[in-house]
Amino acid sequence: MEQTIYKIDAFWDTDASVWVATSEDVPGLATEADTIEALSQKLRDMVPDLLLLNHVIAADYVGAISIQLTSHRQESIEVAS
Repeated sequence: MEQTIYKIDAFWDTDASVWVATSEDVPGLATEADTIEALSQKLRDMVPDLLLLNHVIAADYVGAISIQLTSHRQESIEVAS
């Protein structure tokens, strides 16, 4: 049986100065963190909980959960002449 990979998108919110993560694969996922590393750590805790609460995985599930975190950041770079 092939392992499901739960896709998560993250983007840099310039107004709030945080990384924001959401996912169509993980119901209810919406979180933020100051760094991408902190966001990744937060996801390690949240994703299994949300999958369990939303009955995506069984209550007695034992094993790995694979996530694919894709990040997007856009910024303007000033060039001096």
